[in-house]
Amino acid sequence: MARSARILANPVHFSTSSRPSILVYRSLWRRQPDSVTFARLGTTKAGTRVEYNWIEGVETLEEYQPGGYHPIMIGDVLHGRYHIADKLGFGAYSTVWLARDAHMNRYVTLKVSIADSIQHETKVLQALSAPHPSSLPIHSGRGLVPVFLDEFEVQGPNGKHTCYTVPPAQCSLREVSLSRLFPLEVARALSYRLAQAVAYIHSQGYVHGDIHLNNILVKLPSNFDGFSIKQFYEKYGEPGTVPITRCDGEPLPPNAPTKAVVPLLLGRYAENFSLSDAHPLLSDFGEAFSPASKARLGKDCHTPIAFRAPEAKFESKVPLGYPSDIWSLATAIWEIIGMKAIFSTEFVHEDEVVAQHIDVLGPMPSEWWQRWEGRPRFFDEDGNPTKRYMENKWPPFEESFEIGVQKWRREIGSEITEDEKTAFLDLMRRMLSFRPEERPTAEEVLMSDWMAKWALPDCKRS
Repeated sequence: MARSARILANPVHFSTSSRPSILVYRSLWRRQPDSVTFARLGTTKAGTRVEYNWIEGVETLEEYQPGGYHPIMIGDVLHGRYHIADKLGFGAYSTVWLARDAHMNRYVTLKVSIADSIQHETKVLQALSAPHPSSLPIHSGRGLVPVFLDEFEVQGPNGKHTCYTVPPAQCSLREVSLSRLFPLEVARALSYRLAQAVAYIHSQGYVHGDIHLNNILVKLPSNFDGFSIKQFYEKYGEPGTVPITRCDGEPLPPNAPTKAVVPLLLGRYAENFSLSDAHPLLSDFGEAFSPASKARLGKDCHTPIAFRAPEAKFESKVPLGYPSDIWSLATAIWEIIGMKAIFSTEFVHEDEVVAQHIDVLGPMPSEWWQRWEGRPRFFDEDGNPTKRYMENKWPPFEESFEIGVQKWRREIGSEITEDEKTAFLDLMRRMLSFRPEERPTAEEVLMSDWMAKWALPDCKRS
């Protein structure tokens, strides 16, 4: 059974005696042209005219042009060794594939960049994967970031594309936990390991710069490599493909593939996680930087606003540092533990999130308050919310915990005790300090009461 172009929550489970069941997202869709594609009008982000009929769930097809994506089809072999088995995803600057490495007899994630792009991410991954001096202890977070395996280039109709490989992983925590709760012991273990990953990255002189649940993946079982491509298809279905057609009915140019491939989503829903699943990978280092070698000013921060440290806005001409990751780490841990994010993840204006910071955490530094141009929309001179904003005011800190975390855990009989709540909120308070210099380091996060007394014991059991 092939996957369709519309991924719905209609899971199919497969299991073997040697491996936990893995959830594969499927659809009941039957391929009918009018339900899959339709012509669009307008332009792409690059300002070029829309050329192709739209296909749900795949990359922007107009980006198959000079300087854009490299056309890839299932069954292609890249660099003489990487057999394309399926598609894992796509972004603005790359497509991501599951490939079988014929030289090493294993599966890899193969990332193919747009043409002629600067591959900053590969340099960071190479540094984080560099051989470890035998005389030094291995950092506990080293195995929680992707291991850089290989890099090469391919030449195609759209230009020269840099490609690199890392071990494959399952879905992101965002995909498996949307409107769902992890078992409490699993959430604790995931939180501890995520903090370990951040501590390792910082110990190597890098800031991740983009920590959120979409960039936290789940490791695949170690025996996944035992499947041949044929066996892989027998277990998870053949890739879902849809013919690409032009709006004007003309033949396809050589810049585009003949078929679009729907990404494969492997994973299990959050409530079905066990401690053995609590092995995350902090991925996507496209925004990572080394504060010691190149400054990243606040105005150049691209972290999504719901997870972005406030100094990026209010100290926009000052270099960001490790504390900006600590703020984002806190928002990620809050989501892992609870059901709702501490700040809005909807498409809201940056100033709305700033107002939420104040609602939840209290007054911001006075100098920031004075130069916040959007303040009159939300607060008067005395700091009181405007009548218009009162309807959308965010709940204060402890109430946010009750609404976003505790209420949902109470419903499933997994309420957090008062002692743990106190320790957890104390850690969150410190990590979400407005002033970056007042936030704990990643190593100090790991040594906090909540991590040491509640998260670490569950991590050790996983």
